[in-house]
Amino acid sequence: MHLRKFFLTFLFLLPLLNLHSQNIGTLRGLVTDSTNGEVLAFCNVYIKSLNTGATTDSRGYFIISSIPSEKTYDVTFSYVGYKSKVISAYIGKNKVTHIDIALTPAVYETDKIEVIGKNEAQENNPDIGLEKIVMKQIEVLPKGIETDILKSLQFLPGVRSTGDISAKYYVRGGSNNQNLILLDGIELYNPFHALGLFSVIDAEIINNAEFYKGGFPAEFGGRISSVLSIISKDGNRNNYSAKAGLSYLSGKLIVEGPIPNGSFYISGRKSYSTSMIKKFYNEEKIPFDFYDAAFKINYSDPDFIKGSKITLNGFFSDDKLINEDPYIENFKWNNELFGFHWFQVGDSPLFFDINLSYSHFLGEIIPNLSSVRPLKNEITDFSIKSNYTYVYENNNEIGFGIHIKDIKTKYISENSIGLMTDVGKNGTIISAFAKYKFMQFENLGIDLGTRVNLTRIVGGKTGSNTFEPRISMNYSLFPGCILKAAYGLYIQDLTTIADEEQIITLLEPWIVTPDYLQPEKAIHYILGVELNFFNPLQLIVETYYKDISNLHAINKNKILPGDRDLVDGKGKSYGVEFSLKYPTNFINLSAAYSLAWAYKEVEGWKYYPKYDSKHTVNLLFDINIGYGFHMSSIWTFSSGLPFTQISGYFDKFIIEDPYFKDYTYGTCYPFTLFGDRNIGRLPTYHRLDLSLIKKFEFAFLKCEAGISILNVYDRKNIFYYKIDTGERVNMLPFLLTGTLSIEI
Repeated sequence: MHLRKFFLTFLFLLPLLNLHSQNIGTLRGLVTDSTNGEVLAFCNVYIKSLNTGATTDSRGYFIISSIPSEKTYDVTFSYVGYKSKVISAYIGKNKVTHIDIALTPAVYETDKIEVIGKNEAQENNPDIGLEKIVMKQIEVLPKGIETDILKSLQFLPGVRSTGDISAKYYVRGGSNNQNLILLDGIELYNPFHALGLFSVIDAEIINNAEFYKGGFPAEFGGRISSVLSIISKDGNRNNYSAKAGLSYLSGKLIVEGPIPNGSFYISGRKSYSTSMIKKFYNEEKIPFDFYDAAFKINYSDPDFIKGSKITLNGFFSDDKLINEDPYIENFKWNNELFGFHWFQVGDSPLFFDINLSYSHFLGEIIPNLSSVRPLKNEITDFSIKSNYTYVYENNNEIGFGIHIKDIKTKYISENSIGLMTDVGKNGTIISAFAKYKFMQFENLGIDLGTRVNLTRIVGGKTGSNTFEPRISMNYSLFPGCILKAAYGLYIQDLTTIADEEQIITLLEPWIVTPDYLQPEKAIHYILGVELNFFNPLQLIVETYYKDISNLHAINKNKILPGDRDLVDGKGKSYGVEFSLKYPTNFINLSAAYSLAWAYKEVEGWKYYPKYDSKHTVNLLFDINIGYGFHMSSIWTFSSGLPFTQISGYFDKFIIEDPYFKDYTYGTCYPFTLFGDRNIGRLPTYHRLDLSLIKKFEFAFLKCEAGISILNVYDRKNIFYYKIDTGERVNMLPFLLTGTLSIEI
């Protein structure tokens, strides 16, 4: 309680510390691509004469305060893959000077590009655990079938998967359902296509993303492990265009172009073949069918509301797994998202945005004539978010906002006596956040904030789990050496009912935490150091400790219908991550190593979760060869995942008629005996993937052809052992895939 009071008192007194000068001004601007008007996120902006600068945010905006006024400065804009640009800007006294900059993509064979690898002024910006992602970085990676943002996360230190077939990811010892995924600020509850093979979000619609592996700031809530915030593209503001793509699995089309005072895009993707999927699923036929579609309309008219940007967007996805055999169950699931977003900048250094959104997920198991019980899960989410950020003259920032989320869930299932029951729940979550970024010193930055949960829809004592204090900081010990730290408390109201021991989980039903349980809670402790001695070579080391309480797990001892479905547990995870990067316009090298431990304890039984891997190595190399060719390779290594060993088998005698007195009549069924949970370890995993991309023009068409070789040396990586026979099943073998896209 004393810690909470300290956070709140300090947070609201900090604005009083600002010192206002009368001889300074502010530079603000928007950086875009000159060819299509798309914003350029994470672009470096640098004023050399002042040795200060900034980085554009995910919306392409930057702001630099405390600039001596009534002078003209040369401002340099640099972005990997674009020609650097220098412009002159006059800074007025006590004014915000706004500039719009368009950068031109580089032609690597002829253009000499100045590279500013890091921004000296941003060493104080608290960013521990944050990975900034632009789509150009992952488009060149070897493709399992298609470019996919969720699959690409698995190459980051601290992120794990459990097999080649799954895009599901586990961050620093957290479960899959503890990851928050946002598309343009709208929560996406089931982000997977094709039994979890890859994301429902087509890479063609993505502009950039921010991925927090832990220690995320106060504006994010509702999950306790990680946050992936994806911003979609706006659409071409300069010309009408269409782009079609084809892979072994699906076909896609995106149409975009300008409208009066804005732009739009419409996209769609549809599966047409499942032959390639058999390679991922041990040659088994998987009769699934899917599609996804999205649209976005942007409007910005200075004569209507100066400095505003209004956006309307929608997203839809649908998956079906329909078996021809009536004795096998079918599966269906879909997502629907709609959003309205108003972003506003004014004559003062104030940003604010208002988000209205609707997110709906529906999943069903249809038993047909099988013995599987029917199940239907539905979650409907209406949300209102309002966020405000003000930048003071001394570079300090204050941010606050309020989030209202109305949740309705249904979980309709059949109990042991054949009756349909619904354990769904409705309610409203109202939370507010406030934060203060202390940025006035060049070598020190502090982001201090808290979420305040005004209402909850979970059980527990009144007033419990109200505050979620968080703090992160950067300190530049000396040039090229930045120390980082973060602490945070995180609470999660929603959970899923899923058995983590299942090899492939088709449906993980979402529910509100039952009244008999407390919401899941996690405390993050993170320390790190960033070294930038030889530009652009960068070394980042981070160590973390995560303590999870009220961890929800399926009740394995449930016998009677009235027994609880879930029980409480706890978990811990800790480790250290090393990341070495060497990015340039022509060549990109990176190496990552993680040493990690994860534990869960449920009903007194302590065990390793299925995604626990002590050692993980990822090596990435990509090079722009020139003449439209781009080559890349990834080598991945990880120590073996835990699994529950088979101890033996016996024939279990089942009485066919329990009322028959003569027990000589019955049937023997094979029964498997298991050892201690997850005490065994699978063999080590490693794999090499290669890709080659060629861009070329044919008449008036812009074309791109790509070829990828997966598992180049055909490593026999084990997937699992069959329960009934003990037979070994391997993951993906040597596989050749290809993609083709054509743009008009």
